Amino acid sequence: MLTEFRVGSRKADLAILNGSATVYEIKSERDSLTRLDDQLKAYRNVFSKIYVVAGENHVDAVLAKADPDIGVLLLSKRRQISSVREAAYRADLICPLTILDSIRTPEAAVILRELGEEVPNVPNTAMRTELRRVFARLGPERTHDAMVKTLKRTRNLQPLESLVSDLPNSLQAAALTVPIRRADHGRLVGAVQTDLHAAMRWA
Repeated sequence: MLTEFRVGSRKADLAILNGSATVYEIKSERDSLTRLDDQLKAYRNVFSKIYVVAGENHVDAVLAKADPDIGVLLLSKRRQISSVREAAYRADLICPLTILDSIRTPEAAVILRELGEEVPNVPNTAMRTELRRVFARLGPERTHDAMVKTLKRTRNLQPLESLVSDLPNSLQAAALTVPIRRADHGRLVGAVQTDLHAAMRWA
């Protein structure tokens, strides 16, 4: 799970990497749909499946604005999510250059090795330029698959498993997204589990 994943100049609310790369753009009842078209166009370049999680007041507008292969999930006033339209798998629309712009240089090198491509042997100052030259000739679907495999390894959340399991549900998403030093995990859990009256005495 990746939150606020950078896609060019934009940030996706939530991305899930399994066998494919799926992005979720959240539009609650209080959000505007003004930027939705541009966001969806950007996400097409990186993600093989796109979903819009829409508040009840936005569902009809999202269905009208979004292409038929973009999924729509209804976020009810009770904070329950249900499917309105399933997303289609479109890895064929991926843009390898946008993937490059969304990842770190070492990750780009891993993707090239995964694809059997030679990593440019140039100074760091010229590396991104050379990487763009190589990525520009890559195929969309193979690059997508290599990206998913690479990011699942480089951005693995497995080390946070014990921390997340020791926190209440309300804090688990934050633990997956806010950088916390491993040395501070125990202190955080201890603070959360401290009796409220005892915590008030600290003040």
